[in-house]
Amino acid sequence: MKVSQATDRPIPQEINLVKLIDRFGSEDRCREYLVHLRWPDGVRCPNCGFDKISRIGWTDKPGGKKGRRQFDCNSCRSRFSVTAGTVFHDSHLPLWKWFLATYMMIEAKKGVSSNQLRRTLGVSYKTAWYLCHRIRWAMHEAEPTPLTGNVEADETWIGGKSTRGRRRAYENKTMVLGAIQRGGKIRLRVEGRGIPQATKLMLHRFIDVAVADGAEAIYTDQHVGYTGIGDENTRHEAVDHSAEEWVRGDVSTQSIESAWSLFKRSIVGSYHRLSAKHLPAYLDEFSFRFDNRENPYLFRDTLLKLLSADVLRYSELTGAIRA
Repeated sequence: MKVSQATDRPIPQEINLVKLIDRFGSEDRCREYLVHLRWPDGVRCPNCGFDKISRIGWTDKPGGKKGRRQFDCNSCRSRFSVTAGTVFHDSHLPLWKWFLATYMMIEAKKGVSSNQLRRTLGVSYKTAWYLCHRIRWAMHEAEPTPLTGNVEADETWIGGKSTRGRRRAYENKTMVLGAIQRGGKIRLRVEGRGIPQATKLMLHRFIDVAVADGAEAIYTDQHVGYTGIGDENTRHEAVDHSAEEWVRGDVSTQSIESAWSLFKRSIVGSYHRLSAKHLPAYLDEFSFRFDNRENPYLFRDTLLKLLSADVLRYSELTGAIRA
């Protein structure tokens, strides 16, 4: 399903919780806003594309049941709603709870746990957990653009401590590779669980995808696996952490290390723990929020993502790991 980018009548900048409740405190207001986001140039039939549409059940009769809020195509006579074919369609949650959950997830710098949403929305833990993952699913970027300018790259390990001593320190940890454009976006990738050391092949394969060919510079530590990542267009410089060198002029990895620190604090302070299976989804959420940290219309843009994202079934979420 294609959703047009809404450019007029956007949600006000610097929206807060009070403004959110005031504007979207009812189901009808949420539904009308989704109609505008999905069809900014007027409602069109998703079946045949015809733009002559009749509204059915949008006016409640006094003392009667609420209408179904559907559209009727005057050409093919298909009936549809604004949520048809979207992640909202098979949900029994009121739209205002979806809106509130979305706002809480994008507003919290270190994320929001399913338990926090459960308490706030007054739903079961299973409902809150599934809701969080469907929103994270929409945040996933299928083909993120490569980074340019000055880029920092590093690797880290996420997970619990080993109970078998230092020689097995990484058996319960998952390796994550990261690259960040200074003042720009971040790219993260889960490499695998139980890997004690990043190889040259892993690091070069990640850099080739995450960083554009014309990037000005790539800054790393002295890990031997980064050797050879530079070329005539992109210089490579490294700081030697083993010699207590953290910054040398413009050369450092402090930005990517700060990102690792922020993500790990979200695990300790918000989620408390997360599984290796769902780690990519949490990284998607973190990356999306980080990349849009200066976006004044983040709430609107996240709703657009929800309207256009594929539907994530519960059976898929609890089944195989997403590639």
